[in-house]
Amino acid sequence: MSTPIYAIGDIHGQLEQLHRVLELIETDGGADAKIVFLGDYTDRGPNSRGVIELLMDGQATDRNWVLLKGNHDDMFWKFMQIPPQHEPFLPAELHWLHPRLGGDTTLASYGVDANGKRRMTHIHAEALDAVPQEHVEFLNNLRISFETDDIFFAHAGIIPEVPLNAQIEFDLMWVRQEFHNHTAPHPKLIVHGHTPVDHAMHYGNRVNLDSGAGYGKPLTAAVFEEKGHVFALTDAGRVPLLPV
Repeated sequence: MSTPIYAIGDIHGQLEQLHRVLELIETDGGADAKIVFLGDYTDRGPNSRGVIELLMDGQATDRNWVLLKGNHDDMFWKFMQIPPQHEPFLPAELHWLHPRLGGDTTLASYGVDANGKRRMTHIHAEALDAVPQEHVEFLNNLRISFETDDIFFAHAGIIPEVPLNAQIEFDLMWVRQEFHNHTAPHPKLIVHGHTPVDHAMHYGNRVNLDSGAGYGKPLTAAVFEEKGHVFALTDAGRVPLLPV
């Protein structure tokens, strides 16, 4: 890897936090820095619409950005289909509009009231009117993974001991325990989000950048250099992110 590559953890509608970390990256690496966004742009935070619009603007102006799909982005896309689709992996008591998942706040950013007492039919009809089709297409066209010679980026992680080129979309967006519990080396360093931690963590074979922005905690950006050096970006500059 001849030039640094940057990555941003789960954003979850936190537009102000996104502006903050983009400024940190530009200060560290310049306006043309390559950035991988790890998905979950929507839900829980107050401005999912603004986050999507910022990312779409970046695409339209040919920023050096790679945009991966998170499970929350996929659930948003599923809801916007006709008829709306439900993620079958969820517990039976949950659906995307449940406050625990945050789809209600995403629709609120488009001016749609999705409180639990309203009919799903009415909410869906209003969402179809309020959410631009370009935003739905944006969600559908997000990448599932990205890799360099040394690093593999995916929203949630991978299934251990399955070749990287054989990983399936569902696992790349949803995997947890079997990935987290695997301590042996992977073919490449895996950089992911999906599971909130108190701060960015380097586990030796993987780096988790989901620092809980969806729950009001600071969003994390990191930079990956040659020879496996990883740094979190802060207002005070780079902080080494060392394996634990």
